Amino acid sequence: MFRSLRFRLPALFLVGIVVSGVIATAVALALFQNYARQQLLTKLRREANGLTQLYQKQAISANDTGARTLRFAPAQLERATGDKIFYVGANVFPDQVSGLRQLPQNTVDWRSGEKRTFEFRPPGFKRTYLAVLQPMRLAPRSSPFGALVVATPKTEITSRLAPLGERLGIAFLGGIIVAGLLAWYLSRRITGPVLVLSGAADEISRGHYDVAVPEVRGGGEIGHLADRFSEMATRLSEAERQERNFLMSVSHELRTPLTAIRGHVDALREGVAADPTVRAASLDMIASETTRLERLVGDVLDLAKLEAHRFTLLKEEVDMGRLCEQAYAAFGEQARRRKIDYDKTFQAEPTIVSDGDRVLQIISNLLSNAFRWTPDGGRVELELTASNGRVSVAVDDNGPGVPVDERERIFRPFWSRDDSGTGLGLAIAHELAVALGGSIELDSQAGQGSRFELVLPAERSN
Repeated sequence: MFRSLRFRLPALFLVGIVVSGVIATAVALALFQNYARQQLLTKLRREANGLTQLYQKQAISANDTGARTLRFAPAQLERATGDKIFYVGANVFPDQVSGLRQLPQNTVDWRSGEKRTFEFRPPGFKRTYLAVLQPMRLAPRSSPFGALVVATPKTEITSRLAPLGERLGIAFLGGIIVAGLLAWYLSRRITGPVLVLSGAADEISRGHYDVAVPEVRGGGEIGHLADRFSEMATRLSEAERQERNFLMSVSHELRTPLTAIRGHVDALREGVAADPTVRAASLDMIASETTRLERLVGDVLDLAKLEAHRFTLLKEEVDMGRLCEQAYAAFGEQARRRKIDYDKTFQAEPTIVSDGDRVLQIISNLLSNAFRWTPDGGRVELELTASNGRVSVAVDDNGPGVPVDERERIFRPFWSRDDSGTGLGLAIAHELAVALGGSIELDSQAGQGSRFELVLPAERSN
């Protein structure tokens, strides 16, 4: 459970929220504490300034008139302000029993005449106070004779922080609850399709490619993953089907000539074919079927080499007119037997530098494909042209044509439109054309035939 993505996602989300909340709370409390301290100091400075003026006048009056008591009782002022009032300095007030507290001379430096802010613990008190010192003078620029200290407990700042801390705690707890619900919801939205994809991957690993992949609403990365996974499953299913068809086709293609070869060999061994003419015909049949087997095995090996990029190509002068004439002649007998209108049009006879055997193989594969799909009495044409630095060899037929959705698939290995044949001819032709620096272009209309065009660069030797 703790290792699952469904647990880790919300847990990580909550940890992030908690850490962010703690940091934000700490920053907020620190800022508010600093703000509360500044507010208290402003209040103490204001009170110290006002009280200093009052007691300063009282001291001057006592010095001039010899008054024995203070008109401003410190105890009453402390009850009114909520702060403590202290005095440090010379003994100028005649009646100290009035309540104005005297601090030791070394409590704070008051003789410099500067206003000060400090923290201290007054004698006889248990708490630390935040205090403001205001010097008192008999004349504006004279040396101070003492200073008035107005102080408030430092816990006053903490008491102001308590309500804020409570509110932040409530907000933090509410945020965690909301974040937890949101994390749980997002976790289910994210991990739900992932778990389904994981189950589908398990099924595919067992060889079951017909799995249902859920459609993820809203798109995004998970939706893209689901789409690609569905496409992968479809292609794997198609690849399995093509492999199965290929094995069936290859086994059929191998069994047919092998059966013919075995029959003729048995006849020769048993002396059935005693007539020299019959023996010659049997040997010709064996040679023909052996060539057929060799061609099939060669196609499989060629495709494997092309896909592994371990294919060696020759560089030689190739007379394209002569080569196309050779490929054309190879299908003449089949055209005559099936009454196919077989024609050729050579508008140019260029010489290029390429691998002649492989170019012949491509053209032969294109012609073989055309004859396979052209009905008896149909039309097949071979055309050779050269222009703009390119040499084109086109094969036209009036077969059923290639639907738009199959034009990319017909060049895949082992794929056949009618699940017959090995599905290697066009695949090998396409790979060879690319290896030679060219391409195969297809122009087809359903019911009207197809045009496969081999395009090669017209490179000449020096």
